[in-house]
Amino acid sequence: MLKVLSMNVNGIRSAARKGFFDWLLQEQPDVICVQETKAQEHQLSDALFHLTGYHRYFHDAKKPGYSGVGIWTKYLPDRVIRGLGWPEADNEGRYLQLDYREVSIASVYFPSGTSGEVRQGVKFDFLKRFSVHLEQTHAAQKKMIFCGDVNIAHRPIDLKNWRANQKNSGFLPEERAWLDELFSQHGFVDCFREKHPEAIEYSWWSNRGQAWAKNVGWRIDYHIVSPCLKGEILSAHIHKEPRFSDHAAVVGIYSLSLS
Repeated sequence: MLKVLSMNVNGIRSAARKGFFDWLLQEQPDVICVQETKAQEHQLSDALFHLTGYHRYFHDAKKPGYSGVGIWTKYLPDRVIRGLGWPEADNEGRYLQLDYREVSIASVYFPSGTSGEVRQGVKFDFLKRFSVHLEQTHAAQKKMIFCGDVNIAHRPIDLKNWRANQKNSGFLPEERAWLDELFSQHGFVDCFREKHPEAIEYSWWSNRGQAWAKNVGWRIDYHIVSPCLKGEILSAHIHKEPRFSDHAAVVGIYSLSLS
């Protein structure tokens, strides 16, 4: 059995001050994928960030205090891949992959387009290029678990105010169509939705307008798994509490082994 936890921490040091690592030691996931670390590896030398019993890996953004992904794992990987091969993504530290004999696990942080047209263009370019990466993965029949903040809500059930957000980044028709193609045409699986087809749960809440208290959220954080792993999903859930970030942790349990 393999327990994988993923979370956009919105600053790994901020999450740590709120007790994130103490909670992880209680939860004992086999693999922990984090996004938006907002730190360079050399800034995480304190023993707290090493987590007893885990190996750790990072792909940092070149810009200090920005983006970045990381993975803690109980099992030494066969190979570590940092980046996707194009500077626009790799300079921002958006992809980290660990390869094992049976499966590969990636922590991925998709760009947000909420700041304007320029960044929305960056996001669309990322989606286009990442599709090629997914197609190559599928063609090679690799077993993959992609964990991360995709910054897209797929269906109206995945955000509270969907009608008012149809022209906003994160719920644009083009973004949702990208997920449609990923799940329907290519057969990749939304782990949480596979186990909870109609559940109304969210993974991110704005810091504005008491969104958390009113549960006005979006489900934009995913485990996306290869078609061949659909039958290996045992369970999936979103940890709304305890709260360490504006995002919640997403957990998937799989009938897989990394040893």
